Amino acid sequence: MTDSNGLTNKRKTGAHYEQLAAAYLEREGYLIVGRNVRTRYGEIDLTARTPDRKTLVICEVKYRSSRDVSDALSAVDYRKQQQLIQMARQYMMKYRIGEETQVRFDVIGISGGGELSHIENAFDAGS
Repeated sequence: MTDSNGLTNKRKTGAHYEQLAAAYLEREGYLIVGRNVRTRYGEIDLTARTPDRKTLVICEVKYRSSRDVSDALSAVDYRKQQQLIQMARQYMMKYRIGEETQVRFDVIGISGGGELSHIENAFDAGS
């Protein structure tokens, strides 16, 4: 996606692929409860409830223009995982979500070829 100057507009591109990811999750029975949720540590792309509504899913969406979806998935490195964990903790405090709530971290990677890969429970917060 480009702006009037012909430059890539990352925000529009990101929003487009986040919408594709949200539509995919909804087709799979998830309930989208938040999009682009701002925290002091950054922005959570999508928050959702699993089809049984028992688990809160913090979902990172990654798009890479290459045709290899693994390029998108590998972008969620250890540093990004730690940032997502901090964002999830702040999100739970802000919305008064108790520690008894199960939380899962998923990653959705989308390649330039349009391939979508959903990794459930891609990493955990540890103890």
